[in-house]
Amino acid sequence: MMGTFATLLAKSKIATPKERFRADVSGDIENVDGVLKVTRIDVNYTLSLAPDQRADAQAAFEAYLPHCPAAQSVIAAIELHHALVLQVK
Repeated sequence: MMGTFATLLAKSKIATPKERFRADVSGDIENVDGVLKVTRIDVNYTLSLAPDQRADAQAAFEAYLPHCPAAQSVIAAIELHHALVLQVK
């Protein structure tokens, strides 16, 4: 997911080096009918960028999920939540 988002950011000339772009990921595993199952994944992105890049970053965030192979592989079976915090540098 992070790679697909970074690819769309790059198309808008927004760099994503590790000191400016990160994802904090957590999730839930539940007992479903006696079987442990991943039921939820939360992905919280943080991106540091220039003030004039905010709109492009938000547009990339809103567009990347349907193009993400990982997300599309699990979205029907696992509740997926994502958020973006933009930090102006």
